[in-house]
Amino acid sequence: MPVPLLDLVRQYEPLREEIRQAIDRVCDSQRFILGAEVDDFERESAAVLETLHAMGVASGTDALLVALMALGVGEGDEVVLPTFTFFATAGVVSRLGATPVFVDVDPADYCMDPEHLAASINDRTRAVIPVHLFGQAAAMDRIMEVAGDVPVVEDCAQAWGVDFNGVQVGSIGVIGAFSFFPSKNLGCFGDGGLVTTDNAELDRSLRELRVHGQSGPYRHPVVGGNFRIDALQAAILRVKLPHVGAWIEGRRANAKRYGHLFVDAGLEQTVRLPEAIPGRGHTYNQYVVRVSRRDELRVFLTDRGIGAAVYYPLPLHLQPCFEGLGYEEGDFPVAEQASREVLALPVFPELVESEQEEVVRAVEEFYAN
Repeated sequence: MPVPLLDLVRQYEPLREEIRQAIDRVCDSQRFILGAEVDDFERESAAVLETLHAMGVASGTDALLVALMALGVGEGDEVVLPTFTFFATAGVVSRLGATPVFVDVDPADYCMDPEHLAASINDRTRAVIPVHLFGQAAAMDRIMEVAGDVPVVEDCAQAWGVDFNGVQVGSIGVIGAFSFFPSKNLGCFGDGGLVTTDNAELDRSLRELRVHGQSGPYRHPVVGGNFRIDALQAAILRVKLPHVGAWIEGRRANAKRYGHLFVDAGLEQTVRLPEAIPGRGHTYNQYVVRVSRRDELRVFLTDRGIGAAVYYPLPLHLQPCFEGLGYEEGDFPVAEQASREVLALPVFPELVESEQEEVVRAVEEFYAN
């Protein structure tokens, strides 16, 4: 039977009427830009994330971009980040005229390796961006220690609801950046994002930058951008927000079931399952396994109607747009090996046991041939 990688319709159906009422509320108000819906969502998000300030923006990319702008990142600066992540983490650095400096990742969690970070910081380093990849927190204790006085911007795009040793991600570094892309644990009906900080002065700067650097009516001390989240998206996210905890527990339950199913099928030596590292709060935004003959397996699953995806097939240091930075294949062997072996399987909270059994049977059949 077909098994989708993600089925957002299943999430939407129970919330259909409440979401439509929220949309109608915004339409009736005719307040589409900022306003009460955005203010309320920011306040509610700050409470959940245990941070003093939260600011809605138009996307996760904008969240990272405005965070670096608030820190003054620009020409001649360097920003250190993992090479194994989504492109936006590095793209925003280049857009500001700064240089992305890549580091390898830890093979256990695919997040920034703190020991490689230490060798990459110098007097030109203006920020460090650890990525909480696939829904598991990076090693923030060690990263914060190594970064020292260098500002740490947490890329939490895949990590809503993740904690590190009981502390919510996005509240550990100086700024946190979240995405509400529809596939995320908390997703809106398009693009959306959030920036968090405990620093009141940074929050003031971020809010100016969100509206073209405007400090008052038609007064612009700095050049910012149009980084505003739509009121419609904020209203939708407010409906979803109380349900995220249950959705995360559903993902964790599905991940646990996969573990049992793969062991029962005798595949524990063939399929390397994701590690839920103690204290790292894994929420399984993606359920990523490591396998041999990855691309063949993906085609095999696709032919059977089973969703599977590769995050990410080419590390950032090998992307054509970064050729001028001087990196070569072999520079970051852990990330490069992961890019050849990782495969994401369906794990969304509404997935049922029979569908997971179908996924595991298909993997078993592939490796039996």
